[in-house]
Amino acid sequence: MAAFRSVGWLAKWLAFLVPFACTVSAAPPDDHRVVLYYQTGLGTDTTHVSLLPLIQAEDTISATHVLIAALHIIDDDGGLHLNDQPPDSSVFDTMWDEAAQLQAAGVKVMCMVGGAAAGSFERLDGDDASFEKYYGPLYQLIGAHNIEGLDLDVEETFSLDGVVRLIDRLKADFGNDFIITLAPVASALTEGGGNLSGFNYFDLEAQRGSSIAFYNAQFYFGWGNAGSASDYESIIDDGFAANRVVMGLLSNPDNGNGFVDLDSEASVLQELITENGNFGGVANWEYFNSLPGGKDAPYQWASWMAEHMQAARKMARSEISPSEALWRGVRKLGRRVRREAKKSYHRYIV
Repeated sequence: MAAFRSVGWLAKWLAFLVPFACTVSAAPPDDHRVVLYYQTGLGTDTTHVSLLPLIQAEDTISATHVLIAALHIIDDDGGLHLNDQPPDSSVFDTMWDEAAQLQAAGVKVMCMVGGAAAGSFERLDGDDASFEKYYGPLYQLIGAHNIEGLDLDVEETFSLDGVVRLIDRLKADFGNDFIITLAPVASALTEGGGNLSGFNYFDLEAQRGSSIAFYNAQFYFGWGNAGSASDYESIIDDGFAANRVVMGLLSNPDNGNGFVDLDSEASVLQELITENGNFGGVANWEYFNSLPGGKDAPYQWASWMAEHMQAARKMARSEISPSEALWRGVRKLGRRVRREAKKSYHRYIV
């Protein structure tokens, strides 16, 4: 009799899991982003890595955004450097020309500000007079090169008021179509997670989420694991919508710690997209040596990602094995328990 009671209990438990294991989000629109950071090879004639294969080498253009990196405010006069040179140096003439051709083909071209080299955001965080001095050259550069947006990679202390002021000013000067993204480490988008930026991203999202297009979250260097869906899902569970979170990946093991091989990443993308129909897309650090093509054909990363995300979008629920569906159901149940535990904790401490 005890055995029969156990079977009955198991049946009830499995029935409880059915909604989690078998429900797959409706097919999303064909708009998962493919974002490429472009830094190495953009600056000299002898080592220039061309962007043009992104729009010429294949029948379909897969890249949605190219982020030219990295702009730095480097001195007390507000001077700008693009890596080691002024942005208007002749070494960048070819790059700016190619960027315009990408824009004509429909690819959004933006610039990344900040990154590992500190100082830019500290200079933008002063009083109004100081802000105007350092913001002015940035404003001029955006207009001179028809830059369509800025990616704010804040890896130093920057106040919430400071980032809000910068976002508001960019929107006021360049209009609502100007794209503003941020590039936090992935853990900064989870409650209590590690954060390099100084301000709280939940507070920023609450105050200026409508002005931010999306977040290029860094799932590498120990700040997030791109080899599993779990860390991305933790961000979603903590309140960020999936369509606002782009999964930032290393494009080559030579680019840092945390690279995930493409075969492994394919299964992660499949799970994320079938379970989160509005998945925000992928970004790579960085373009010049992206696999599978490497330095000879870095553009292939964009098409590989676009094709695999499209395949995941089209995957029917019946193509997911029963064991995989059950495992996903168990994980979803765990995520629900985690969410409710966090809510209870916050209610208790408040």
